[in-house]
Amino acid sequence: MSRILNLPKSVVNRIAAGEVVERPASIVKELLENALDAAATRIDVTLEQGGVSLVRVSDDGSGIEPSDLPLAVAPHATSKLRTAEDLECIATFGFRGEALASIAEVSTLLIRSRQAKSEGASLCVDGGRLGEVVPEGCGMGTTIEVRQIFGNVPARRSFLRTPQTEWNHAADAFVRTALANPKVAFSLTHNGKLIHDLAAVSSFRERIGGLFGRQMAERLIAIESSDEEVQCNGLVGRPEDDQASNRLQYLTVVGRPFRDRSVIHAVQEAYRGLLLTGRHPIVFLNFQIPPDSVDVNVHPAKTEVRFRNPQRIYRLVVSSLRSTFLETDMGTSMQSPTAWGSSQTRPHVGSNTVDKSLFVSTNEMPLKTHVPDSHSSTMQVHSSSALSSTLNDSEGHVLPTCLENTHQRAVQMQNRYLVVEQGDGIEVIDQHALHERVLFERLKLSVDSGQLEVQSLLVPEQVDLGPKELELISEHASTLEKAGMRIQPFGGSTVLVSSKPVLAGTTSSEEIIREVIDRLAVASSGAETRMLVEEVLHSLACRSAIKAGDQLSQEEVDALIRDRHLVDDAHHCPHGRPTSLLLSKQELDKQFRRI
Repeated sequence: MSRILNLPKSVVNRIAAGEVVERPASIVKELLENALDAAATRIDVTLEQGGVSLVRVSDDGSGIEPSDLPLAVAPHATSKLRTAEDLECIATFGFRGEALASIAEVSTLLIRSRQAKSEGASLCVDGGRLGEVVPEGCGMGTTIEVRQIFGNVPARRSFLRTPQTEWNHAADAFVRTALANPKVAFSLTHNGKLIHDLAAVSSFRERIGGLFGRQMAERLIAIESSDEEVQCNGLVGRPEDDQASNRLQYLTVVGRPFRDRSVIHAVQEAYRGLLLTGRHPIVFLNFQIPPDSVDVNVHPAKTEVRFRNPQRIYRLVVSSLRSTFLETDMGTSMQSPTAWGSSQTRPHVGSNTVDKSLFVSTNEMPLKTHVPDSHSSTMQVHSSSALSSTLNDSEGHVLPTCLENTHQRAVQMQNRYLVVEQGDGIEVIDQHALHERVLFERLKLSVDSGQLEVQSLLVPEQVDLGPKELELISEHASTLEKAGMRIQPFGGSTVLVSSKPVLAGTTSSEEIIREVIDRLAVASSGAETRMLVEEVLHSLACRSAIKAGDQLSQEEVDALIRDRHLVDDAHHCPHGRPTSLLLSKQELDKQFRRI
C-alpha cells in the first residue's frame, strides 16, 4: 500500500485553482471583490482577448503594506477573518484567503500597491514562483495584473473557449458586481476600447440605466417590501417586455451577486398568467438580510448562497411582486418594438389599480375579494352557455371605489375583437382572452371562498384515455375534485366524469380533461396543490370561454366590457397574452400625418 504523503504546496494551490479559477471571468470576480473589500470608491477593469491575455483591476482602496504582499498570495492568508466564529457572520466578499494564491499558481501575477502616507511596492509571482518585493512608484490603492491564464497548465488552457466567449463571461461578471454596488464608480475596457464608464450613483435605477440604457430603466417597475428583518427591493420588467432567455435576471444579497433557483422560481410564479410559456421577465432584485441568516460559504466560487429560511424568501418575493403588479397599470399599447424589449408600451387608459389585498398574502393563502351576487339575472345568450353563466347583470357586484369607465360602449369586429373608445384613443380587446380571464378569476374566487358551484351530471360522461393519461388523471384526482371535476375509474383506461363546475357551461368533459392533461403534464414536478388547482382552472377557463368567431349580442358585449373591472389582472389572460391593446390618439394622428 502506498504511503500517505503531504502534497507539495504547488499541487495544493493548483487543486484550489481548479475550484476557484474556472476562466478569466472567475479572476475578474475575485479581484473586483477584493477591491470592494478594500473600500474602493473607483475600480477600473482592463481586459485583453477576453481576459485570456490580460486581466488588470485597479482600485483606489486602502492598499497593502509592502511587508504583507507575500502573504497576500500565500494560501489561506487573509485580513478578513480571525476566528472560526467569524464564518457564521461573514460581512465581506472574500474570506477563504486562497483566491490570489490560486490565481498566481496558474498565471503570471503582478501586484502594485500603496497605502496612504507610505511608499508603494510591487511583487511578481510567475506560476507560483514568488519574486522579491521591490519599491514601486504607484498611486494610492492596488493594481493587480494577471497575464497568460493557465499558461503553465496547457491541459486547463485547452478548455478555455474563444476570446469572444470568455469576454462575454468576464463582462457578465463585471456587470453583476457593478449592479450590486451602485455607489462605487466602475470602468471596463476591452482590447483598448472603453465599454463602460459608470459614475457612482445613489439609485439602483440609475446604475441599470448606465449599463442597459435609460429607456429600459425608466420602464421598470419598482419593488419594495419587507418581512421583519428581511428586505426585498429592486426593479422588474413589464410582462410585454419579456425575454427569450433569462439573461436579464440579476440577484444580489447585501451587495453580493448570487444565483438561486428557488428565488427565480418565485419570480416565475409571481409572473404566472402574465407571460407566455417559455418567456422570461426582466428582474433586478436586491435582498438585505442579516449576515447570520445567509450562508455564503457553500460554493468555492461564491456564486451561490444558502438562506437559513428559504421559504420565507420565496413567499416574500411572490407576495411583493404580485401586490405591486396589482397596484400598477399593466395595460399594453400598440407601438413599435424597442431595441431592448419586445414592445414599447404606455399606460392603459381604461384599466384601474386594485388593492393588493385582493390577491394573496405572504403565506400564499387567498384573502376575501368580490363575490358574485347569486341573484344576478341571467342574460339571453348564444350557443355558448359559459357566456351566460359569467356575463350576468353586474349591479349586484360590489365595485371597487377606484373603478371608472364602467359604462363604456363597445362594438364587435370580425366576431373576434371588441373596440372601445377611450379618452386618449381606441382600445381593441380580444374577446376570448378577456372572457378567459373573467372565467378564471371567478373560478379561482369560488374555489378559494369554498363557494364553487358544481353541477352533478345526470348521465356521467365517459372519457377514454391512454395509459399515461390515465396515470396522470388518477394521480391528481383530488386536485381535480377541488376544482369541481369528480372523476372515477370505469375499467380499463376509461374514466367517468360525474360533475363539473357550473361556470364550465356546456363544454364537454372530454374537452376539459384533454386540456387538463396537457397542463398537468408540463406543470412543475412537486408543485404545490394550489398551483395545480390553478392549472386545472386555467383549463376550465380556456375551454369554456367564448371563442374567436363567436358572434355576440350587444348586451353580451356590454356585459363583458363591464365585468372586466370586477376581476384581478384583466389586462392579461391566464396564458399571459394581453387581453387588450391601446392605439393612442397621438399614434392615430401620427398615422394620419396630423402631427
